[in-house]
Amino acid sequence: MKVFLSSDMEGTAGVVDWSQCLGPGPEYQYYRRLLQDEVNAAIEGALSAGATEFLVNDSHSTMQNLRPDELLGNARYLSGRHKPLYMMQGLDASFDAVFFVSYHGSMASEASTLSHTYNPRAIARVLLNGVEVGESGINALVAQGHGVPVVLVTGDDTTAEEAARVSPGLHTAVVKHSVTRFAAESLHPTEAKALIRDAAAAAIAGLADAVPPQIALPATLEILFQNGDFAEMATWVAGVERVDARTVQVTGDDPVRLFRTFVTIVMLTRSIVES
Repeated sequence: MKVFLSSDMEGTAGVVDWSQCLGPGPEYQYYRRLLQDEVNAAIEGALSAGATEFLVNDSHSTMQNLRPDELLGNARYLSGRHKPLYMMQGLDASFDAVFFVSYHGSMASEASTLSHTYNPRAIARVLLNGVEVGESGINALVAQGHGVPVVLVTGDDTTAEEAARVSPGLHTAVVKHSVTRFAAESLHPTEAKALIRDAAAAAIAGLADAVPPQIALPATLEILFQNGDFAEMATWVAGVERVDARTVQVTGDDPVRLFRTFVTIVMLTRSIVES
């Protein structure tokens, strides 16, 4: 039984500031350890319920945050920031389940710690078939394309609620409750790990009843940008249409291709921000 695990970092219990999840400072070094523990808790829980193989896609920042020799379950480790399918690189139809560990809420959410949607300096909101989604919802397109259910998400309460909009029936491990974008009440790391372990075990134990995300196709992604320059740039990608000064949309009946188009747009927005 194969599990694909995509790990972010902002959803880790205790993380409330960018200095804690962006290296190389001492705060980052401490909190990357907590992330490693939460990833391993998910693997441990899945192992206890019968999972046998794991691929961990390090999906945060430069995507080199975990210690591969410390991953449980002899997990394979996919790292590095240049990935065509980004946070979902490595997933294919041979997997039985998808885990999203240490995920965060969307940029448009009312309160989710360190919320953003791929690029906080460019993207203000994303709607999938008219439903507001964060990275968990957008990434679910790839899971649906390969017919693999998303069965676990860990992070704050907002993240759990957003993920359920696209992947109903998934198991959640809410390790913190957001107060604002830069404040949260977190479980003690020991309790957070136990909660994740139990949720992962339950997710694998209930896999027989799990189904892939049920996103109606053809699906439409509508993207609201922080300013019109980003919207104009997005239209350089084939199939992307301008809706208004700051909004574009793209529609497709292939969920993986739709996701790839979105990632291409994200990469373009980063080029203008970083130049």
